[in-house]
Formats: sequence, C-alpha cells, structure tokens
Amino acid sequence: MTPRKKRIAIVCSILAGMAIAAALILTAFEKNLLYFYSPTQIVNGEAPTTRSFRIGGLVMNDSVKRNKDTLDVSFVLTDTINQIEVVYNGILPDLFREGQGIVANGKLQENKIFKADEVLAKHDENYMPPEVAQALEEAGADIPHQQYSTAQ
Repeated sequence: MTPRKKRIAIVCSILAGMAIAAALILTAFEKNLLYFYSPTQIVNGEAPTTRSFRIGGLVMNDSVKRNKDTLDVSFVLTDTINQIEVVYNGILPDLFREGQGIVANGKLQENKIFKADEVLAKHDENYMPPEVAQALEEAGADIPHQQYSTAQ
C-alpha cells in the first residue's frame, strides 16, 4: 500500500470511529433526557408510555391519600384543565402540600396513572418550577401572577 493510501485509510478509520462515538454519546444523552408534560398533554396522549418523563402541576385540594401502614401516597395533579392521578412510594418533601406546584419524575402506567420515582416541591412561597408555571399559563389558569415566579 502506498503512503497516500495508508493516510487515507487512517483518516477514514478515524472519521468512522468519531462518527460511531458521536452516535453512542447522542444515544446515551437521549435516553437520559427527561421531558416535561402537563396533565393536559398526558390526557391528550402526547406523553410517552415507554420511558420516564416529568409531570408538573398543582396538587388538588383534598386529593392526597396516604396509606397509614406504608409510605404509599396518591394524589391528583392538575393544570386547572385536566387531572392525572399520581402514586408515589417514599417520603414526600417537607414543602409538599395541597394547592402547591410540584414536579414529579416517573412513568405513565397503562391505566393512565403516573407512578412517580421522585417528587420535587417548590422551595418557597413565591417560586413555582418554570415548566409548571408555563403549563398553567397555557392552560389559562386563573392564578395571580405573583403566586408563581419563573425568575431563576
């Protein structure tokens, strides 16, 4: 093989290796992304059923049900238009309460109940996760603007 053909083969091998590495990195990155969906988007069938995602909204009043023997908790999450039942097994954040905005990570089950692996609550009375605030705004929620700030 001539030196020129060797160089071309080496360059082609390096480019092929870089392309494969980039494809693997992008695939791993895509699998680890957690997209955000509102209860309305889930009811409309826009949310995936085979992978984890985030759901956000307001915890409906009088919807929190706790099992007194286990850490199982269920509650209803709303964007003021539609509601989704959420089930969670674990200790809820101290700031979790009815009427507040939360974000939960998990999967949608076949019965349209969201099984949360993690529940995140807001950190003070003036903050709501930006995704939740935007979803509520898009849903036309009648909530005073100062109740949720999207400032970061």
